[in-house]
Amino acid sequence: MARAKRHYIPGHIWHITHRCHKREFLLKFVRDRRRWHYWLLEAKRRYGLVILNYMVTSNHIHLLVVDDGDRDVIPRSIQLVAGRIAWEYNQRKRRKGAFWEDRYHATAVESGEHLLQCIVYIDLNMVRAGSVNHPSEWPFSGYKEIQKPRRKCALIAYEKLKELAGIDTYSQFQDVHRDWVNESLGQGRSVYDSKWTRGIAVGSERFVHRTKKELGARAKGRVILKSAKAFQLREPGVFYKRHISPKNDYIGAENGYFWNNNVEISI
Repeated sequence: MARAKRHYIPGHIWHITHRCHKREFLLKFVRDRRRWHYWLLEAKRRYGLVILNYMVTSNHIHLLVVDDGDRDVIPRSIQLVAGRIAWEYNQRKRRKGAFWEDRYHATAVESGEHLLQCIVYIDLNMVRAGSVNHPSEWPFSGYKEIQKPRRKCALIAYEKLKELAGIDTYSQFQDVHRDWVNESLGQGRSVYDSKWTRGIAVGSERFVHRTKKELGARAKGRVILKSAKAFQLREPGVFYKRHISPKNDYIGAENGYFWNNNVEISI
């Protein structure tokens, strides 16, 4: 299969989603979710990955990062984390074969209000799945770290997060973040929203048009759609054919990045 072109645009915020092979629940064990967290921290240490939020479930992950200008940081980080998790799991289980889907999906997200919407969408993943009633109950996500920053082994770039959200102080960001999550829960807005896992870009009309222009020939055939509170750039109607249960969020193939399952990862 031909490899997808990487949609690299410097300086963008990216919502990355990557699911286990055939949607199997290969991350169902707590030890593997903890190891994913460990290797994500290692990617931050090694490559300077700037992390804004994250979520690891039983069969897929969400990672919200910002590209600070080095085009290799994000793919190398994904390769490290995904590669080590797959190797450790297969060694322990004496298993062979792919652990992850070939592609991880990347959606460009506009800063400000749209960034906040994406953060809340990630936070509510396990609420949508029916596993918890509030994101604070799921330990393998960024919600608790955002609300209670760590002095050691912090994953999230707190100052960068409040800066990109357009909020003056981090304590104000925490208040806004907590209120948005609680408001979404109270109004039943924890439902699956395909733009965050299928879109190529999500934000204002101006942002989406600019992103399409920056992609150039790679955006050929993509369409701009208006959805609730946002515009999105995505593939045309083929992806509208079926409804996907929120318990098994679909991660679209468009804007996919291949990674090498067989690459040797240095420790």
